[in-house]
Amino acid sequence: MSNDLIGYRTICITGGTGSFGNAFATHVLTTCHDVKIRIFSRDEYKQSIMRTQLGDDRMSYLLGDVRDIERLRLAFHGADLVIHAAALKRIDSAEYNPLEYIQTNVGGSANVVRAAIDCGVRRSILLSTDKAVSSVTTYGSTKALAERLWVQANVYAPSGPVF
Repeated sequence: MSNDLIGYRTICITGGTGSFGNAFATHVLTTCHDVKIRIFSRDEYKQSIMRTQLGDDRMSYLLGDVRDIERLRLAFHGADLVIHAAALKRIDSAEYNPLEYIQTNVGGSANVVRAAIDCGVRRSILLSTDKAVSSVTTYGSTKALAERLWVQANVYAPSGPVF
């Protein structure tokens, strides 16, 4: 088993059908034989492709959006580790659709925090971007706010999940 994943039995990846989710799932499946992975994403087509490519019984696929906290709670139930990779990512699109980016990248991240606390997830990791540092774009600003929410979550759950 990979040293970094000792003790984790169920991992849920939001936005799990993206490039990170595919690479991470492939790595875990080849190095950690007793770990189960839940892929949480809103793209049923990408889930179908991933299911066909990986074809592993340790994988499960849940349709959902990080804007839906109840669906997140269902996905996180019994998970030891949550990796939050779900986000809207196109810089140009963010400038034309700022509210969508705020609702997904900031509000969705807040929902992931709440659901992880509610479900007693031991550890939660946020994937961010280099665009959050000295952000000048809408996308970078939403990711910077998500980072702040993430770090602050440790104050709200001092004996619960680690963010």
